[in-house]
Amino acid sequence: MQRKIRLTPVRFLVLGYLAIILIGAILLVLPPSSKIDGGAPFMDALFTAVSASCVTGLILHDTYLYWSPLGQVVILILIQMGGIGFMTVVFTLWKIGGKKIGLKERMFMQESVNAPVVGGMMRLTMTILIGTLIFEALGAFVLCFRFVPDFGWGKGIWFAVFTSVSAFCNAGFDLMGATGEEFASLTAYSGDPIICIAIPLLIIIGGLGFFVWDDLKEHKFRFRKCALHTKLVLVTTAVLIVVPTVIIIIAENGLPWQERILSSFFTAVSPRTAGFNVLPLSGTGAVKEAVIFTTILLMFVGGSSGSTAGGIKTNTFATLCLSLLSLLTGKRSVECFGRRIDEENVKNAQQFVTLYLLLACAAVIVICLLEQNNPTVTSLTDVVFEVFSAIGTVGLTLGITPTLCIGSEIILAFLMYLGRVGCLTFMLSLRTPNEPAAALPMEKVRIG
Repeated sequence: MQRKIRLTPVRFLVLGYLAIILIGAILLVLPPSSKIDGGAPFMDALFTAVSASCVTGLILHDTYLYWSPLGQVVILILIQMGGIGFMTVVFTLWKIGGKKIGLKERMFMQESVNAPVVGGMMRLTMTILIGTLIFEALGAFVLCFRFVPDFGWGKGIWFAVFTSVSAFCNAGFDLMGATGEEFASLTAYSGDPIICIAIPLLIIIGGLGFFVWDDLKEHKFRFRKCALHTKLVLVTTAVLIVVPTVIIIIAENGLPWQERILSSFFTAVSPRTAGFNVLPLSGTGAVKEAVIFTTILLMFVGGSSGSTAGGIKTNTFATLCLSLLSLLTGKRSVECFGRRIDEENVKNAQQFVTLYLLLACAAVIVICLLEQNNPTVTSLTDVVFEVFSAIGTVGLTLGITPTLCIGSEIILAFLMYLGRVGCLTFMLSLRTPNEPAAALPMEKVRIG
């Protein structure tokens, strides 16, 4: 007798993103969605759909020059659903349609946004939706002051809306191909106060996480009363903005001071995990190696749990750092802000980072083997940068993605998907619980 597969919340999340990707790919492959005769090849449409729904930003073709206005709208919808979580949209539609929201639906929503408890899902959903609309609308309004004078009212407003949504959802897609230069991102606005302040603020707010919003709102921005998760996220985020900004200011010493400060701030924020850039990462005038390495580290960390960002997450990074600190100070438990962090949380953080790094290393090796004869792949740094950009759902590139073979594209697409649904979440979706009848004998091994 065939065994029935149980649709757990984890599996529902994994399959839900797959469904969104396939629907997006089908819509993008239609002839009206692109500016080329006969429509886009399916692999190009699929890669773009994965990148948009997983809010990454890695692209094979310039978004403005290759995709039609209809295709751009499809991409924007995929970005929005991927950013706030597709279950947030489904949950809202269920409520509008009068469907009773039971425990099962709340569990699906909890898994989608990585909520700690099932309770309060409707309130959290409303916070996500209303907060998203407010921040994206404010961002679009501010960006209009730059894009409308440059592109006119119609294009300017559309570019402002598209860029605001893409920034808030940490996606990194842009329409700057309208300037005539492919893959230019926002390099034309290096040192521009509106671009270099508004977009990073959108990225930061989107990357803080929905629980941090909710916690700050509940406690009226009183830091002392906030949950430990919120405190860790805020402090770690601040450190990961200030320290890289200083490093980039020192490294990029050939720019005028105002441009250097604004561009350094932008470049420190964007890798976690938006994918915009105002300083060229490759070609003429490319940033220094120190900036490239700093960017890789920032892509590795990413944003915060329950946010629009990817990476291992700031709270995971903070937990590992505190775990090392407890080892150095001889403490038996991991402590912070007068609280002990649950040992299970520390264990999960270690497992997640180990899995994350193993997948990244395996992908680097395979892509290096596949691209041995690719003249555009000139160093290991090129591949490492692209892999961490994909699995961290960042979207920054050193320019090799459009030249990769289909095998490498599939690997990057899979990494983007894993980065969005979560590596551990994907593995857990394949697992069938099977507890052993008895525990095996214990034996210690030497570590270090």
